[in-house]
Amino acid sequence: MTPVGRPPDRSHAPARPPGPFRLLLEAPAANVAVFAFLLNYPWEFLQVPLFRSMAPAPHWEAIKVCTSATLGDAVIAVVAFWGVAAMAGTRRWILAPSTGQLAGFITIGVAITLVLEWLATGPLGRWEYAEAMPVIPLLGVGLSPVLQWILLPPLVAWFVRRQLT
Repeated sequence: MTPVGRPPDRSHAPARPPGPFRLLLEAPAANVAVFAFLLNYPWEFLQVPLFRSMAPAPHWEAIKVCTSATLGDAVIAVVAFWGVAAMAGTRRWILAPSTGQLAGFITIGVAITLVLEWLATGPLGRWEYAEAMPVIPLLGVGLSPVLQWILLPPLVAWFVRRQLT
């Protein structure tokens, strides 16, 4: 019997193999998705005034749009992660990324973002920039989404490395 308020001593118990949840927590790609979501979510809300229909949108609608965009950001981050993993030959590259690997992670994310922003504001007509959005000349895409993919991926990599090492 153990004293009240004290957990039982399990030091003699055999080690349990990691369960599926534990394996998921230790997977680099899953951590990339989680930290990309957590870092991109506030960014999406901060850039709301830069999109034409977002500022006057009803609160709940804006939350749904920002959440959807953030889920897309997490997918882009995972695709960029796997792109670098394919080049590096290991998914553990993010535990000690070289400058080239980090640049690849950023570059893939920026490239995907440039294509998606161009399609969304052009042929697909999914959204429009407000006058406050600085637009990159020649590319015709907003500066904020591009900066998002230059500034946040190094932070994602840093958090993932801290989590897994």
